[in-house]
Amino acid sequence: MDRMFRVLGFWTFVIALMFLAGHMYIPAALFAVQTVLFVGLGYLGLTERTYMYLFGGYMFLSFVGMVVYSTFMMH
Repeated sequence: MDRMFRVLGFWTFVIALMFLAGHMYIPAALFAVQTVLFVGLGYLGLTERTYMYLFGGYMFLSFVGMVVYSTFMMH
């Protein structure tokens, strides 16, 4: 599971580079932070259960963030 977090870090880095190429600096910075987080967690060597809890928490926060943004921030 630690390798999958490193894979997630790779893909978030690719997405950050695409945002950067499109001159969208705020999303690029957000995905760069996620890249550092995923790669850092990938090298900690935690248990499988801990990685699943971390990923579940990440998914919950990202979905709540998307719903809040699309409900209250978009006009």
